[in-house]
Order: sequence, then C-alpha cells, then structure tokens
Amino acid sequence: MSEPDRFFSDPALARLYDAICETAGREDYDFYLPHILAAEDVLDIGCGTGTLLEEARAAGHKGRLTGIDPAQGMMEIARQKAGIDWVCAYLETQNWDNEFDLAVMTGHAFQVLIGDQQIASFLAAVHRALKPGGRFAFETRNPGARAWDNWTGNKAKQITVDAIPYIDCREIIRPFDGQTVTFTHTFTSPAWPAPKVSISTLRFLSVEALNAALSGAGFAVHAQYGEWDGTPVTETSPEIIVIAERR
Repeated sequence: MSEPDRFFSDPALARLYDAICETAGREDYDFYLPHILAAEDVLDIGCGTGTLLEEARAAGHKGRLTGIDPAQGMMEIARQKAGIDWVCAYLETQNWDNEFDLAVMTGHAFQVLIGDQQIASFLAAVHRALKPGGRFAFETRNPGARAWDNWTGNKAKQITVDAIPYIDCREIIRPFDGQTVTFTHTFTSPAWPAPKVSISTLRFLSVEALNAALSGAGFAVHAQYGEWDGTPVTETSPEIIVIAERR
C-alpha cells in the first residue's frame, strides 16, 4: 500500500489541515455525529487530526472511540486529544474482529483507495472489524458531478496559522481518466525557504461500481444519499453518501 500523501504525513503540512479544510461547521460532521452518538463502540478510519471524535466525546459519547490513520503528521495532532484511542497504522494491519458497532470514514478519504484489489482488501478489513449488523458510514465524490473541474491553480487559498501566513494552490497534473484524478497541493509561506508539494491521486467510483464492491465484501446498503440533507443520489449529485450494514 502506498505511503500517505505529504499533506498528511509531513507534520508541518498536517498542522495546516484543519484551517485549509475548515473543520468547524462541516456538513459531513453534522451528518455523522448523530450516528456516532447512537453507537457504543466507534471506529474512525482515516481520522486525520481527530476532530470528529473529539466532537463526539464533547457531545457526551461515553463509549469506546478509536481513531486510526497511517499518516504520522496527522496522528501527532490527534494524540493531543485526550479520552480517545489513537492508532497510527493501516486498518488492514490490525487484528480487530467483531469489535465495533460503527465505522466511519469522512473527508472523502475512501477515495485514496485506488485499485480494485485495494478497495476489496480495505472493505474486508472494515467488515472484519465490525460486529455482525454493524454499520460502515462514509462518502465518496460522485464522478458525475465532475468536482475536479474546480481544482485549478487560480483558486489559491490563503490561511494564517499561529500568526504565520500560508498559501495552498491546487493544480491537476493528470486529468480524469475514467477512474482517477491526480493533482498537487503546493504550499508556500515566508516561514519556509522553498515551497512544499504534495501529490494526491483519488479514485472516483460510480454508484454501481461502489455498490458491487460493498456487496462483494459482505455489506448490504442500508441507505444512500447524494447530499448531506438526505437528498437521493442522482447522476450529478455531488456526493455518494453510504450507510452499509455488515451482513
């Protein structure tokens, strides 16, 4: 399995993540939080800096909360949040068996799974970690919405972290080929002698391909939405939001 993108593994870049992605007020968090609060044992896959589980604990969750992410930069930040189990690893390397009522995967992290075998191995690991009847809630961008059309270099984002300014510029370097898009994040700051560049490749699965992969891994689709307000999936809805149940 490939190493995490530099955006997530480099501590200097990971500390910019929450400011760039504007964690506060995220619609996906509003969607997932009630599901987390209703479950006893919860696993956040690709937990990043840990803000979702931190919100769940602050909202009164009393059960087991576990976050897993292979990116060391992200985990350095997550581990500063108390009362949650943090694991720096890939899910496939863990021996969790029938342990969680709910697994979540936010921030379109599912799309870092590029190949069909990689997707199948990952879903098998999620299935194994869940209790019978447990659910996996996640989202992936709908390829019909062509989100990558807006990922251009002229949409640079300026942020300030600890009174230091940074600029993040995203640029596509390999356009959509029917399955994937590859792009760069170029980060600049007067605090650094040179820019820092992170390269990312994301997979875009159709509803049909996604549901076939879930079925093959032993999941039944409990619910599927095209937007965070519960709107059904259409050909051009921005999201494919899934709640799948372990059979």
